[in-house]
Parts: sequence; C-alpha cells; structure tokens
Amino acid sequence: MIAEDDPRQAEIVRRYLQAAGWDPVVAGDGRAAIEAVRRRVPDLLILDVLMPEIDGRDVCRVLRVDYDLPILMLTARSSADDRVLGLELGADDYLSKPYDPRELVARVRALLRRAAPRPGAGSFLRVGALTVDPAGHTVRRNNTAVTCTRGEFAVLAAMAAEPGRVFTRRQLVERISGLDRNATDRGIDMHVVNLRRKLEDDPRHPAYLLTVHGVGYKLVDGSAA
Repeated sequence: MIAEDDPRQAEIVRRYLQAAGWDPVVAGDGRAAIEAVRRRVPDLLILDVLMPEIDGRDVCRVLRVDYDLPILMLTARSSADDRVLGLELGADDYLSKPYDPRELVARVRALLRRAAPRPGAGSFLRVGALTVDPAGHTVRRNNTAVTCTRGEFAVLAAMAAEPGRVFTRRQLVERISGLDRNATDRGIDMHVVNLRRKLEDDPRHPAYLLTVHGVGYKLVDGSAA
C-alpha cells in the first residue's frame, strides 16, 4: 500500500512497484490509509510523513498498536532527528525525498525478503529467561509475552543468535533492513534503550542487554544480575 497525498508521486511509485511484480493500492491521506489497512492488511506500507487528515507519524503510531507490517516512511525532511523519530515510532526504513524510485523498489524488496519466513528459522533462541522465536516474530521473558517493533526484534534476534558476542552498532545495522545510514548509530541506541525498558527489571542497570564501552552491545543470560 502507498499512502501518499501527491497523486503524481503516488502514481509514479505505483507504476514502479507494479512493474516489479507487486499489486499496489493507493491511499490519499492518513485517515484513508488507516481505514484501508484495517480492512485488509497489506504486505508492506509505504507511508508519506506529510499528509492531510492524519500525518504519517501518527498513522505509524496508530497502526503499530495492532499491526506488525513492514513500514517504509517517505519524507521531505532529512535531519537525523526526523529519521530517528520515525524509527522510534516503529518505521522499518526511512527514505528522504527526492529519491530514485529504483532505490525505493530495492528497499521494498529488501524489507519483504527479511519479513518473509526463512527455511530453518523455526527454532527458538533462548538466552536465560528470554525466548526469541524468529519465525513467529515473538519474544517472551519468563513466559510473559513482550511486544517489540520490527527494528527492536531484529536487534534482539541478532544478538540472541550469538549470546555473549559483542556487536558494534555497524554490525547490528547490517542485520536490520533499511535503517538510514545517516541515522544508524542513534537508531540502534534507541532500539537498545527501548528493549531495556521492556526486558529489564531495572533498565538503568541492565542484566541482559549490556553496553561494552567503546565497542557496542552484547546479550547475556542475566544470571549474574
């Protein structure tokens, strides 16, 4: 689905996506996008930030409550703060205008590829009291479900696959689809902050998601806490 209030821009994106083999539909404003998703959840949402009725950030905020579909945000604003805010609200990728439609198609393809179930991904990843299910996209702590955004889940799953390993921010970015390169480090930091709020008894003194100063982050079983 393409949520874009500029008919010309929406038509260009629609044609490129259709030529790539998908069946895109267009919503002309934020309210229409929310209603359309609730009627039929798309495989992916391309979401313009500046739209009438309800802007793209509020659309993202509303949909993230109930839906885990991949979201690619488009904006004419290119500051790092804008990109980080979009990622914090649950966007999976952020593309600044003007952009090459071919790059947009490539990012859509990457997001869908990473969202698709992969062979052999059905086994659970267990680190102490944490259980991560890559296939089901679920996280549990002591058998209690923990809700994560797609970006948070990707960071956690990458570290859960190799507990005890220290990951640099760059290495974590490579495991996540579509983070804007100009906001990468801050985006990773925010995912870690949000995960600590959800997983730790005391986020200020984490037992699972540890900072290795000057290097990056690692996930441990928390037994030493």
